Amino acid sequence: MGQGAGGERTAGGDRSPPSFSRRAERRRSLGTGRDNPSYRPAPRAHKPNDVRAGALRGCPVRGRHRKCPAAPRMQPGSRGCQGDGSFPELRLLTIGGVEPLLVAGFSGHRDPLRRFHDVLLPDQENDTKWRGLAAPSNLSMNQNLEGHSGSVQVVTWNEQYQKLTTSDENGLIIVWMFYKGTWIEEMINNRNKSVVRSMSWNADGQKICIVYEDGAVIVGSVDGNRIWGKELKGIQLCHVSWSADSKVLLFGMANGEIHIYDNFGNFVIKMKLSCLVNVTGAISIAGIHWYHGSEGYVEPDCPCLAVCFDNGRCQIMRHENDQNPVLIDTDMYVVAIQWNHMGSVLAVAGFQKAATQDKDGNIVRFYTPFGEQLGTLKVPGKEISALSWEGGGLKIALAVDSFIYFANIRPNYKWGYCLNTVVYAYTKPDRPEYCVVFWDTKNNEKYVKYVKGLISITTCGDFCILATKADENHPQFVLVLCNSIGTPLDPKYVDIVPLFVAMTKTHVIAASKEAFYTWQYHVAKKLTAVEINQITRSRKEGRERIYHVDDTPSGSMDGVLDYSKAIQGTRDPICAITASDKILIVGRESGTIQRYSLPNVGLIQKYSLNYRAYQLSLNCNSSRLAIIDSSGVLTFFDLDARVTDSTGQQVVGELLKLERKDVWDMKWAKDNPDLFAMMERTRMYVFRNLDPEEPIQTSGYICNFEDLEIKSILLDEILKDPEHPVKDYLVNFEIRSLRDSRALIEKVGIEDASQFIQDNPHPRLWRLLAEAALQKLDLHTAEQAFVHCRDYQGIKFVKRLGKLLSESMKQTEVVGYFGRFEEAEKMYLEMDRRDLAIALRLKLGDWFRVLQLLKTGSGEADDSLLEQANNATGDYFADRQKWLNAVQYYVQGRNQERLAECYYMLEDYEGLENLAISLPENHKLLPEIAQMFVRVGMCEQAVTAFLKCGQPKAAVDTCVHLNQWNKAVELAKNHSMKEIGSLLARYASHLLEKNKTLEAIELYRKANYFLDAAKLMFKIADEEAKKGTKPLRVKKLYVLSALLIEQYHEQMKNAQRGKARGKNSEATSALAGFLEEEVLSTTDRFIDNAWRGAEAYHFFILAQRQLYEGYVDTALKTAFHLKDYEDIIPAVEIYSLLALCACASRAFGTCSKAFLKLTSLETLSSEQKQQYEDLALEIFTKYTSTDNRKSELYDSLMEGGEGKLPTCVATGSPITEDQFWMCGVCKHCVLAQAISHYSFCPLCHSPVG
Repeated sequence: MGQGAGGERTAGGDRSPPSFSRRAERRRSLGTGRDNPSYRPAPRAHKPNDVRAGALRGCPVRGRHRKCPAAPRMQPGSRGCQGDGSFPELRLLTIGGVEPLLVAGFSGHRDPLRRFHDVLLPDQENDTKWRGLAAPSNLSMNQNLEGHSGSVQVVTWNEQYQKLTTSDENGLIIVWMFYKGTWIEEMINNRNKSVVRSMSWNADGQKICIVYEDGAVIVGSVDGNRIWGKELKGIQLCHVSWSADSKVLLFGMANGEIHIYDNFGNFVIKMKLSCLVNVTGAISIAGIHWYHGSEGYVEPDCPCLAVCFDNGRCQIMRHENDQNPVLIDTDMYVVAIQWNHMGSVLAVAGFQKAATQDKDGNIVRFYTPFGEQLGTLKVPGKEISALSWEGGGLKIALAVDSFIYFANIRPNYKWGYCLNTVVYAYTKPDRPEYCVVFWDTKNNEKYVKYVKGLISITTCGDFCILATKADENHPQFVLVLCNSIGTPLDPKYVDIVPLFVAMTKTHVIAASKEAFYTWQYHVAKKLTAVEINQITRSRKEGRERIYHVDDTPSGSMDGVLDYSKAIQGTRDPICAITASDKILIVGRESGTIQRYSLPNVGLIQKYSLNYRAYQLSLNCNSSRLAIIDSSGVLTFFDLDARVTDSTGQQVVGELLKLERKDVWDMKWAKDNPDLFAMMERTRMYVFRNLDPEEPIQTSGYICNFEDLEIKSILLDEILKDPEHPVKDYLVNFEIRSLRDSRALIEKVGIEDASQFIQDNPHPRLWRLLAEAALQKLDLHTAEQAFVHCRDYQGIKFVKRLGKLLSESMKQTEVVGYFGRFEEAEKMYLEMDRRDLAIALRLKLGDWFRVLQLLKTGSGEADDSLLEQANNATGDYFADRQKWLNAVQYYVQGRNQERLAECYYMLEDYEGLENLAISLPENHKLLPEIAQMFVRVGMCEQAVTAFLKCGQPKAAVDTCVHLNQWNKAVELAKNHSMKEIGSLLARYASHLLEKNKTLEAIELYRKANYFLDAAKLMFKIADEEAKKGTKPLRVKKLYVLSALLIEQYHEQMKNAQRGKARGKNSEATSALAGFLEEEVLSTTDRFIDNAWRGAEAYHFFILAQRQLYEGYVDTALKTAFHLKDYEDIIPAVEIYSLLALCACASRAFGTCSKAFLKLTSLETLSSEQKQQYEDLALEIFTKYTSTDNRKSELYDSLMEGGEGKLPTCVATGSPITEDQFWMCGVCKHCVLAQAISHYSFCPLCHSPVG
């Protein structure tokens, strides 16, 4: 750290030029045609072979490769030759991403740099020869980039700006750009002090960091300006790398250390190299590569920084300070490393530590970000020196001696195919989840789901299984059963890692390395109650089971869902599984194949192989097993064959003689156990009875093999733009027998073709023959062909054709049978059979055309058919939620039910109301329309509809639901219903349970239950008073309570007046009302004193207002009244206010009495009493405790008693005059001279009338 932190200084002066110099004159001198001396034709490129690379599991990298000479063969003395007949050694290699190109650097002085520009010929995209090939290579341009005078040491590529940067042994740096068809020098830089050891562009291509061997570091911009420079004393640099966010720089030293700097050149810390623990001796860094996340990450927080040393030790880190990196020992001498374009595969190139002379020692190993080895690629030649990935990750180039080797990479994508739907997953830079696309290839529609921790996709029939990790911090995993549009149907949580998943029409099998789990899934569109009960008991009945791979299940109900079995280890782990409806095959690393029965899992047979299976596949009748091993060798095993072994004993199972190499995919035909297709390198082979047909050039992944047709998907092309899949990338291939039969029918005739098909029978061929015979109206041959392919509908069609007399009618029917409906309709109309044309469109459900034919034809159309067509057209628009269009057709079709639905969806409630009015009474649609009004809160319209269909109870319920209690009471009375009281009580109690007291009060008030409302309001007022709420708010609550009591009084009088009308006098009825109130008041005493609470807080507020306004005598008079309300206002507040008013009015005798009352209160603590005593002592030591102005009125007020004079609620003074105003609501009085100043009653705030 001493050198890293303190041994650095800014480089300046002549030690490093401040910027790059531009070479415009060089740009002008270079041409673009063959006259340019630097232009040379490219050597013929060898066709690349396939190499398979896995993404997550132990999928090997396998296949062959061929070499492409980096320079044409030349004679000694010719251009590029060293002079002694030897040629320059290839040292550097890089491949551009967006525009396919290859750059090779040589160690020779005379031919320093060569660029192969990989471009597509103009007609290549449409050429069937190249269609579907993964990363086709055609090196069409070979240009020597002249400018370096020494051996090229470093080559780096700027992907964002499409620029090439090179440096030679003399320290000369050149930035190259593509200009008018050729590559020219854009900028040059030469420090003339040391040699460049490494260069690195940051993620956005804006900055380049250059490190020199002597410790100098320069950071420059893409336009050639220098940003900063430093010189690290005593340090020999050899590598540099940027972080993804361009905030961190890693410097690799010649002694193997890695120093971490920030983006301003400040030293931070030395990197901890855990992979070098217990390593002795001299080591050097072979490579540092930091994946920048430009294509997303395979998992959140995925390792992306790879550091590898020449001794084979490697560590992969999540960030530069990762204390728990992934450690790898590659067991070879490493020369170069590089991530692929999406950071899912790390390629490590080098040579074996114990290579023999008779074997190639160059190898490339491939690893996942988590250190799992995907496979090994052996490369011929003496010494491998460099590697580079192609921009799409489908090709890798290897520099060996003076040759470039190419290998195509076949990624193990997460994908599947079910019900005409391609399911594939990819990552996005801005999201941590996998984006899973369900692409319906038939309708060209796609459905996107985002899935966290996706492990694999497995498909079968109409469904697929997404295997995912439940949570980052939880060990559980989830198997999600989805349909073809991505809707989750049934998730299952399992406690084993689903490394291998197989699926049949009834079972899902997931396996870890030690155990396998079986799940008999069930998907029903409509479930009855019995089926629901069966599903709930499914776990008990054994639909889910788990078995350890070392167990020997008997096939009975012995499997249980005991995940403790999965914890038990095994010496022979599982490496592959496959299943059919009948059997389950489990492959183990030792080569053992275990066969189990399904659905009751029982071990039937064990087979032994001499190699480890990587991929297994069963044919359609479960008689043969296809095995692809870790080296890409495809073999076949007959599971039921009985043969005699070398010991003379009969054994079950035979390894067939067919063997194919470099195989990366295969698929059995679904309808023929002897047919299969396989992918070998860039060719597809179809085998019948182990005999191959001629190959087809393609790199597609096989989706389906059925009816002699192979459906293949070009995933490489789709994943270049996964958000916009194109149907052209789904390719269908016909096998030879289908092609030959079609050719025979077209060129020779039906008779000879029939004989050929009899010799090579298949339902698809018979169907082809039947269709050809129908075209020629050869009904006899067509019927026989339909019988052979068991097409009952076809047989019926031929029988119906035989009954037709007209040849033209037969021909028209055949045209319609083949789906040429426009042509068939035209033929019907030409024969003046409009009815048959309409019938054809009816069968197709083309109601638009049916309407056109009905309206355009001569004569009157069938009214019922016209209504049916209008309604069906309305249904078409309604299904697509185009309600306005649907209304037009439903009106014409007089479909009132669907019309009501459309009005409701359009929120056209006026139209819905008019529809309800137009319907007759007791119509079946009226209750439904009423419910629509209820859902949107339109009470009046809903009540009208309910009453029109004779449902008054529903109308009352609607009013209750919508809080229209007056209307509900009115309806209940009009229809003699007695349930309203119980409904009110129930709803009010419901509101009170939820502490919605005010809503309950409003409920009672609207329903004219004033007494119940008043009780609740008094309760709220008392609670607020106890809380010490603002007095004005408490007064308002008491006023509201009293007003409800007054309404209750009026209600009782009116009720008794109504009963007594016509029988007794008004006085008698009033008396009866008072008597009834008296009975109630025995239990509810506050009915008689409804205004006491309001009076108390009114005088309490009035006294304080008068005191603050300076009317101290009036305030004292008002405060005297509070003595009567100690049950409402706390006594301490009453006598405190009275003492204050008396003191302000100089009535110290009254003040003394108030203090005596305060000190005698039991509610006060001793400390509070002492405070009052101290205050009284302070006051009465200055003033005598006598009133200066005595008055009989004060004494009478102070003593209280019966027969008190009424009090003015405006001033608080007693009313001694005969003239005063009385409120008609609260019955309180105001002095005549005071009421003129008020528009409302001071107490109850009712208008002064």
